[in-house]
Amino acid sequence: MHILVVGAGGVGSAVAAIAARRPFFDRLTIADHEVARAERAVATLDDDRFQAAQVDASSADDVAALIARTGATHVLNAVDPRFVMPIFTACARADVTYLDMAMSLSRPHPERPHELTGVKLGDEQFAVADEWEAAGRLALVGMGIEPGLADVFARHAEDDLFSEISEAGVRDGANLTVAGYDFAPSFSIWTTIEECLNPPVIYEEGRGWFTTPPFSEPEVFDFPEGIGPVECVNVEHEEVLLIPRWTGARRVTFKYGLGKEFIEVLTVLHKLGLDSTEPVTVKGASVSPRDVVAACLPDPATLGDRMTGKTCAGLWVRGLGKDGRPRSTYLYHVVDNAWSMAEYGHQAVVWQTAINPVVALELLATRVWSGAGVLGPEAFPATPFLDLLTAYGSPWGVKELDPSA
Repeated sequence: MHILVVGAGGVGSAVAAIAARRPFFDRLTIADHEVARAERAVATLDDDRFQAAQVDASSADDVAALIARTGATHVLNAVDPRFVMPIFTACARADVTYLDMAMSLSRPHPERPHELTGVKLGDEQFAVADEWEAAGRLALVGMGIEPGLADVFARHAEDDLFSEISEAGVRDGANLTVAGYDFAPSFSIWTTIEECLNPPVIYEEGRGWFTTPPFSEPEVFDFPEGIGPVECVNVEHEEVLLIPRWTGARRVTFKYGLGKEFIEVLTVLHKLGLDSTEPVTVKGASVSPRDVVAACLPDPATLGDRMTGKTCAGLWVRGLGKDGRPRSTYLYHVVDNAWSMAEYGHQAVVWQTAINPVVALELLATRVWSGAGVLGPEAFPATPFLDLLTAYGSPWGVKELDPSA
């Protein structure tokens, strides 16, 4: 297996650090538009299986040319979702396996954005799923932490824990703090703005997918391992588009513990138009307001030594257990920033995202996972993934909740 990782930011660099401890691949090229970033990631590993390269992720031609030069058999997209389609298209041209951690972008309904879906996350990729399947080629989409491990949990719940799922609800929360900053997101602000200010999508059996206003339906969820109660709100996310395709869950939601301050900041950015990706002219220069916001904030990958606390991603499943009795279960994965920094030198949020595509790549290399088409993690057996994740030294947990609550 020859892996090409497109993107040497926080997640891409963490992918390389995690993969370096595993023997399943022959070569890994990490590429970035700033080749110096890729070179820094490789230099920290002292492993001759790794090499750095330059790439323009916005150009399918450039990505395809790099695939040819490196002999890559598997391409992992580790850049933000505006580059999904060029990389995805390049992999189709080159006839190689594609993986991503976020899917093609959505576009709200033009007249009723808080009721009806427009172009949904992943629609552009699913539109050509038949072509990928006919070619015998695999695109494994949404294979990070959320989406990703949360979707694996959905498969596990469907196959092994529940006879009937009334709701599969992703719940994400943390108690992370960053010293020295009043506002410092732990993940890409570009992606965070995209998913938090777009209309959230909900799935219900018989109704299909529909939308609500941003930050709707607040609820307090009690997260495990000392994180505690966090208020969570509806956010647009891929799991809601993936889980119903491969499981029988009657309702699917995604709620994120953003916090009051974070919501206030995002709301102000939206009111001022600073969330826009459309370029504006400033003293003769054409710039995207969202790119300016990102440039004004610290790089999340550099915050690890200032960060304390834990992050939790998981799936709250309610329905009937295999015995036919009501059941409520939270399947989760927690990473302590102190551990991820000491063990890998990467902060908890990017490390937690990065480990899952590496596990998936190993399952593909050993052919424990195989398939063709545009497939989410739910399309594959969950147990091998969960067992290997634990073998990597990153166990997951199960918390039984009161089914009557």
